Amino acid sequence: MDLALLAAAREALLLALLVSAPPLVAALLAGLAAGVLQAATQIQEPSLSALPRLAASFGALAAAGPWIGARLVRFAVACLELAHRTGT
Repeated sequence: MDLALLAAAREALLLALLVSAPPLVAALLAGLAAGVLQAATQIQEPSLSALPRLAASFGALAAAGPWIGARLVRFAVACLELAHRTGT
């Protein structure tokens, strides 16, 4: 395999981790806060923990959307340039 292709694959995996981090971290923090609140109030309703996680994930996607889009476009451009250089 070409070293440039391996570097692109490595960059793709790293990019997948980076762009998935904001909604995952937001959902983690919202779930932790909801769990603590449920434990403190002794209310064990599953929807009370799912709704804040969903809202936090959407909020994080809305806030980090431009950054995620810019990173994905930059990677796509790099991949297209690599394909043009290698002639495939």
